[in-house]
Amino acid sequence: MAFKPDHELHKRRFGRNVGLGITLAVFMALVFGLTIAKVATGPQLKAPSASTEITE
Repeated sequence: MAFKPDHELHKRRFGRNVGLGITLAVFMALVFGLTIAKVATGPQLKAPSASTEITE
């Protein structure tokens, strides 16, 4: 049993799917890299200490 040759539409759709897959992979790598960079630097904001006096 032989397979039918792919239609031209399927070839174009496959090309779009590959392009979209690569785009999504790059986006995921970017988000992952930014997350790792943010976690590695530690917290940048510090909560105010409880001993701060309020003057009226």
